Amino acid sequence: MATAEHYDFIALGAGEAAKLLAWDLSSKHGKKCAVIEHGPIAGACPTVACMPSKTLVHLASVVHQTRHDAPIFVHGTAAQGDVKADMAAVIAQKKAVVDGLAESFLGIFADTKVELIRGHGHLVGPKTVAVNGRLLTADTVVINTGSKAAVDASIPGMLDAKPMTHVELLELTTLPDHLIILGGGYVGLEFAQAFVRFGAKVTVVERNDRLLKAEDADVIAELTAVLSREGVQFLTSTTVTSVSGVSGDGVTLHLSEPGPATEIRGSHLLVATGRTPTTSGIGLVEAGIRLRPAGHVAVDEQLRTSVSGVFAVGDCAGSPYFTHIGWDDYRVLLASLTGSPREGGTTNRQVPSVLFTSPELAHVGLREHEAKAKGIPYRIAKLPMAEILRTRALGETTGFAKVLVEADGDKVLGFTALGPGVGELLPVVQLVMKLGLSYREIVDLIIVHPTMCEGLVDLFRSVPPRDM
Repeated sequence: MATAEHYDFIALGAGEAAKLLAWDLSSKHGKKCAVIEHGPIAGACPTVACMPSKTLVHLASVVHQTRHDAPIFVHGTAAQGDVKADMAAVIAQKKAVVDGLAESFLGIFADTKVELIRGHGHLVGPKTVAVNGRLLTADTVVINTGSKAAVDASIPGMLDAKPMTHVELLELTTLPDHLIILGGGYVGLEFAQAFVRFGAKVTVVERNDRLLKAEDADVIAELTAVLSREGVQFLTSTTVTSVSGVSGDGVTLHLSEPGPATEIRGSHLLVATGRTPTTSGIGLVEAGIRLRPAGHVAVDEQLRTSVSGVFAVGDCAGSPYFTHIGWDDYRVLLASLTGSPREGGTTNRQVPSVLFTSPELAHVGLREHEAKAKGIPYRIAKLPMAEILRTRALGETTGFAKVLVEADGDKVLGFTALGPGVGELLPVVQLVMKLGLSYREIVDLIIVHPTMCEGLVDLFRSVPPRDM
């Protein structure tokens, strides 16, 4: 048996929180740290998720703008709307972004003197990891193995059809004739708009009666209308009963919806129906680490597992599936490991989100339907995007912003915006919410004209007065 090598800190998985913890503990606190990873060296976000997908979304918007703005400036083929993407060039640009990030991260590992171990690690004891024939122990072990796209193997023919997940789609160098997307959530909608803009036919199949089931009805109606106008087709309240064929060669989905069963044929199939934690096969249960029913590592508000000295962060710990939440997990755990634990840890933290379609959908706090369901009284203000003058200069006036304010107070309960670049509006609202300030603080700001943030003043000054 190999002789155990001891470290101060070992991370199983190189996700957002783990690598940041290792870099900080090594460079600023003199700890001996190692990060074990068999896949992308920086986790999913920079390599197979956020950054590459947003690069794709941006390039699709370039194609879209070329197609629709060309008639103003160009005569000939482009002016007639005959514009399609060169997917090989798109993927090459995506690869350049990913490779640049990987090179940067490798440099940080070297600079911070954190050992990056490439291989499949698994726990063989409470704080003991085996990898590449080596046996490693540590005072602190962090599990940061992330999540993966869920594919429903119970649907007959699904696995045989070799459907794509976002990982395979981001390597596709040919444009699908007809891309069928299972799932009308964030991943499904971003790729639906991107690929219809690239020039593919796109159909989204959603088992629920509407897309983005967590969002308010007015938001969903507006966004669905935008995507439909661009050519995305939607089948809601629709269940897949079986699949035949192979993605890339041609697939047929047999569907059950209200009324007679039907079917839909396409060239490629993308599954975007959710994610599942990557926690099996790495020795967690054998090491005494408790899992929750859905497979996430059970942690408390300080991200501690059921085994002393072992922590879990990010997707695998059941934190909201956003990179920025993984970053906050890093802050929570770093504070704890360096002797100043954050009061409340992960409880009661803001969870902002942005859907990177065009228009963007940005949100933080309480939604209108949630407030109603919980019986929370509120005042609401709503502003059409066309009233924010910046949108007129951009030629993107679709959408609106709305805010919920306490009925008997002035604190902001929630904010939602659907419009161009509205993700950039969130920090102003978040700061007011975090500090418990009155919404009037935003009303009193002097904001540069003409910017998108200028619209916040008009939105918040239209909040109805309290009932007397």
